[in-house]
Amino acid sequence: MKQDYRHPHLPYGNEVFLIVAKAPVRTNEPPIPNRERPAEPQPFEANPEQLLQFYKEMLLIRRFEEKAGQLYGLGFIGGFCHLYIGQEAVAVGLQSALDGERDSVITGYRDHGHMLAYGIDPKVIMAELTGRAAGISKGKGGSMHMFSTEKRFYGGHGIVGAQVSLGTGLAFKHKYSGDGGVCLAYFGDGAANQGQVYESFNMAELWKLPIIFVIENNQYAMGTSVNRASSEDQLYRRGESFRIPGIQVDGMDVLACRGAAEEALAWVRAGKGPVILEMKTYRYRGHSMSDPAKYRSRDEVQAVRDKSDPIEHVKRLLTEQGVKEEELKKVEQDIRKTVNEAADFAESTPEPEVGELYTDVLVETY
Repeated sequence: MKQDYRHPHLPYGNEVFLIVAKAPVRTNEPPIPNRERPAEPQPFEANPEQLLQFYKEMLLIRRFEEKAGQLYGLGFIGGFCHLYIGQEAVAVGLQSALDGERDSVITGYRDHGHMLAYGIDPKVIMAELTGRAAGISKGKGGSMHMFSTEKRFYGGHGIVGAQVSLGTGLAFKHKYSGDGGVCLAYFGDGAANQGQVYESFNMAELWKLPIIFVIENNQYAMGTSVNRASSEDQLYRRGESFRIPGIQVDGMDVLACRGAAEEALAWVRAGKGPVILEMKTYRYRGHSMSDPAKYRSRDEVQAVRDKSDPIEHVKRLLTEQGVKEEELKKVEQDIRKTVNEAADFAESTPEPEVGELYTDVLVETY
């Protein structure tokens, strides 16, 4: 039944008026039935070789980021620089489960760790950080905008949450072309409150797109605690109204991260649509190099380091499996050498030519 309600301040006649359709009132509606969910992830059972590889990859990220922090302080790196120290288990655990021949990855501006976990040469990453022509984005992207289409790594994005909708587009491409690939789209707890994230959730579930939305909840969006900024701070639940299942994962445990990745990939590859992984992790440094992080105490940071450091956790497991201290020291020495060589390479290579300002602006398609 329709009724017209004429606005009291508009003249009557043939002018505009409002039409209100009265919806029937429903009572005693049945509850939403229990929906199928991915199985509860179990920690990955790594053999000694795999565990040592996880250790090497996480330690490389840690030492690389520490060196980047030093170079920033010396003025070799300009602009913004967001370090991944403390969150190494997330990128290493998740990306170790991917199929490098068909899957894709996209992330935000805290991207160095994701690139290193994808096996990209530290030299070209450090060269990009220092704005050199040998950098992976020709020195024009800097810390926040790195890409490797050969590795199916699509950035590195400076706009908060922008990569989520782009990742949904990558997932659409995977489904449209039928290549069997899955997109891993990272974003943080701060970006989890952005509107385009929920538009992406809606489309991804409607079209059953092959995408894993990874929320790296490092507890602080810039300087604000997730508990103060989010009315629902259990971020893995954010997809419930879109019927997207979510899983909360210990993001400080590389084996838990790998186990969660395998369950999520199995769900998505089966054509069941997207899934959300909330990785409970922690960053030891400020939001960026310009952030003194006065919103939290040193005791808080040290407590996480002492109890939950992802690298020390794996180091203990390796020791329990019989790996000698001498071997672990050799790994440390080799990684420091790799990082120092990357820094030397970056400092010794030239900056881009001025003419590079006019390249890579548009892509022509035929």
